[in-house]
Amino acid sequence: MAIVETERSDGVFIVRLNRPERLNALGAELRAALGEAWREFRDSPDLEVGIITGSGRAFCAGEDMKEALERGAPGLSPEKIDDPYWDQSLQKPVIAAINGFAMGGGFQLMERSDLRVAVRGAVFEMSEAKRWLLGGYQHGFWANLPHPVATEMAFAFRFTAERLHELGFLNRLVDPEGLMPAAREMAAHLMSLPPAARVNTLVIMRAMKPAMPAEIDRLGGLLRNHGALSDLMESRAAFAEKRPPQFKGWDDPADRARTPTIEDARRSPGSDRG
Repeated sequence: MAIVETERSDGVFIVRLNRPERLNALGAELRAALGEAWREFRDSPDLEVGIITGSGRAFCAGEDMKEALERGAPGLSPEKIDDPYWDQSLQKPVIAAINGFAMGGGFQLMERSDLRVAVRGAVFEMSEAKRWLLGGYQHGFWANLPHPVATEMAFAFRFTAERLHELGFLNRLVDPEGLMPAAREMAAHLMSLPPAARVNTLVIMRAMKPAMPAEIDRLGGLLRNHGALSDLMESRAAFAEKRPPQFKGWDDPADRARTPTIEDARRSPGSDRG
C-alpha cells in the first residue's frame, strides 16, 4: 500500500496522503513521496489541475512528533525535499479536499491550495503556539481574516469547517460522501476554461495575496527563539506521553521583560530605518 496514492484522469491529478494510522503525519517517508508526486504533476504536459486529500479521519496532522522525539529535534525532518507544492513554485491550480483534521503542518499543507472544499465537522488548528515559541501570526493575515480571528488562529484555537466556511476561508462545505465529487466538479470547471485563462488567472490571483510587511517578519525572527528552547521538545514529549507539559518559559526569568518589540525590529539589520 503506497504511503501517497495518485490518480490521473482528464487532466486532473489526485494526490492522497495514505498514512491513516498516524493521521497522515508528515514523516520523512511521506514528505519524500509527496515531493515525488508533485514533481510528476509539475512536469507532466497532460496534467493541469491538482487535488490533494487524505485517507482516514485526518487530512494531515502535521509534524510527526514521534519522529521528532526519536531525532531529538523539533520540526520536520531536515532532508531537503524538492516539493513544488510545498515551496509554492507549482504553476498549476490545486484544490484541497479536506476530509478531516488539518493541524499544524497539515493546516499549512491545506493553506497552500488555491481552492478548498471540506467535510462538515472537519477540525482545523494552526498549532505553532503549542509547539514553538511564537504562534502562527501570518496565517490569518494571509487569509484576510479580521484581526481578532487572526489572533485566535495565532494562539492555536481550533476552528470548525463550518466556521471557516462562514469566514470565507473555505469555498465549499459538504457531507463526507460529497467531498471528492465536489472537488472533481471544481477541477472539471477549471479544465473547461481556455488554458491561457486558467494559467493567467492563477498568476494574478496568487500575486494579489497579502504579503507580510518586512518589519513584521523581522520581529517574528527576533521572537522565534525568545524563550527556553527546551520547551520545544517538552511540548512534543508531553503530547506523546499524553500528559500536561511542564514548561520552563525562559532560561533567565528576566528575559520576559526583554521581549523584542516592533521598535527593535525597525532597528534590526536590514531595516530601512535607523
